[in-house]
Amino acid sequence: MKSIILSCLISISCFASAETLISADANAGKALVEKNCVSCHAESFGGDGSGIYTRELRKVKNLKELVAQIRSCHTMIGLKWFEDEELNVAKYLNQSYYKFTE
Repeated sequence: MKSIILSCLISISCFASAETLISADANAGKALVEKNCVSCHAESFGGDGSGIYTRELRKVKNLKELVAQIRSCHTMIGLKWFEDEELNVAKYLNQSYYKFTE
């Protein structure tokens, strides 16, 4: 059990580097966000929901945290996205809102 947890932590810590987003598809990520995320974010933050990404005290401060937050959200609502879908969403959100160095 300990080795599984350690393996997961190592993979998460290495997960969101610039190289991981190079082949990601921002257009596919945008489609996933529009289909699965906007309604909840709009309900929570008003307007089109993008306020969650631009708020002053946002939780996400780098690419690793962005991917971790995406994983947390889709797991919480039961979407069961694959890793490439998470990266597509991360690339779209990063290009559109966060502007972390890729």
